[in-house]
Amino acid sequence: MAGRTIVITGASDGIGAAAARRLSLAGESVVIVGRSPQKTAAVAAELGADHLLADFADLAQVRALADELRKRYPTIDVLANNAGGVMSRERQLTVDGHELTFQVNHLAPFLLTTLLLDRLVESRARVLNTSSIGNKLLGNVDIDDLDAERTFRASKAYGDAKLENILFTRELHRRYHERGISTAAFHPGAVASNFSSGSGSPVMRALYGSPLKHVFLISPDKGSDQLVWLATSKPGSDWQSGQYYVKRKIGSANKQADDADLARQLWERSEAMIAKTA
Repeated sequence: MAGRTIVITGASDGIGAAAARRLSLAGESVVIVGRSPQKTAAVAAELGADHLLADFADLAQVRALADELRKRYPTIDVLANNAGGVMSRERQLTVDGHELTFQVNHLAPFLLTTLLLDRLVESRARVLNTSSIGNKLLGNVDIDDLDAERTFRASKAYGDAKLENILFTRELHRRYHERGISTAAFHPGAVASNFSSGSGSPVMRALYGSPLKHVFLISPDKGSDQLVWLATSKPGSDWQSGQYYVKRKIGSANKQADDADLARQLWERSEAMIAKTA
């Protein structure tokens, strides 16, 4: 198991950085992917790891990231799609014309994964998607309004995106598990990190921006447990591909997460969206 290539997005802070530290200490070859040049380089230097930069609000940068990963790494054993979070209070569009929360949390990871599919299949890789309990509490995906043109609330956009992470996991399993890919989504817990610094929710901004977050929330190290467990344990034995995990057990997700037709439609709509920006 040691020495595998593990790519972690959103690894310059929070649970991504914590997971990178734990996996690196275990002897894995971790690739740190982040948006901030300073923070990403600092984590990589601490671990003696490779690092790459990409802002998921720009799909051209995601394509460049995929190209660089293919050039550098003949094998990718684990792709951890961890970048994301609660974005802006008001509806914002990216340079690609998509709602910001939807693109950063779902569309960009979808693009990165699909661009790497051949390499992931060859590597019999694991694709791990950081979701959230917000999928159940806040999510209600409207397949005809993925960019929230008709209805936008910051909390709903986040919940929808975390539900889309699970739907993507389900469909990735259906399409590619027989070809060697194992995939899972997971809720890391309520983690004391900066992921909601741009949140439109006053309650979330107050909690995550307050010193009290260390009382009510778990540490990034504890929050990284799910990602590290899925990356190091055995799919098919310790965990089942295509499932959503909470505390190392299959979790209860939004009822839409079990809608196979919705998962298929989301994949197809996402493919069409990224094709327009190619």
